[in-house]
Amino acid sequence: MKPLILIVEDEEAQAQILQYNLEAAEYAVKVAPNAEEGLYLAQEYVPDLIVLDWMLPDMSGIEVCRSIKSKSDTKNIPIIMLTARGTEDDKVRGLEVGADDYMVKPHSTKELIARIKAHLRKTAVGRTELSYGGITMNTETYRVARDGDNVKLGPTEFRLLKTFLARPLKVFSRAQLLDQVWGTDIYVDERTVDVHVGRLRRALNKGKKKDLIRTIRSAGYSIDQDD
Repeated sequence: MKPLILIVEDEEAQAQILQYNLEAAEYAVKVAPNAEEGLYLAQEYVPDLIVLDWMLPDMSGIEVCRSIKSKSDTKNIPIIMLTARGTEDDKVRGLEVGADDYMVKPHSTKELIARIKAHLRKTAVGRTELSYGGITMNTETYRVARDGDNVKLGPTEFRLLKTFLARPLKVFSRAQLLDQVWGTDIYVDERTVDVHVGRLRRALNKGKKKDLIRTIRSAGYSIDQDD
């Protein structure tokens, strides 16, 4: 599964160049042309990293950064701010509201990608273990267990479970699961999601264990031990 990068940039040409180069570097990309859309996509998809322009038409990048860093679901997402404002005071201000890095326009694409890779390496440390409701997953060894019993999963079911465990209780629509598990560069019918969720359920529920995957009619799926 490719890391997901969210670009929040109102200049269409600049956004297209960034998207092209990041996709060429094997990243999945979402683009928001304004702050409102950026905040929505950050909450909906919880990207692995955000490239954020300071000067946006509806809200400053500073305010967007502050909002993202104030929410529990998104506070740990690395943010790289891109701006023409290059004074020391501007850099300090950006870093003080929670930006993890700061690049002045015009910037080197190679340097931006190098910084993205560095931040993703940092956030990967300590995130190899995911757990919820008695389910444990090691994303490096590809081992899954429930209540101490090993669970065998196929690669697609493993990615599905990883998505659920990363955000327990969140309801994922079928379209969101297709984006995050299969990627945006191939066509897969939404009914395929139901098939693989069914396989994941059967694997997790062996031994008549409680079903933790909740189906929400007309909405999607979530993992919820309290249902």
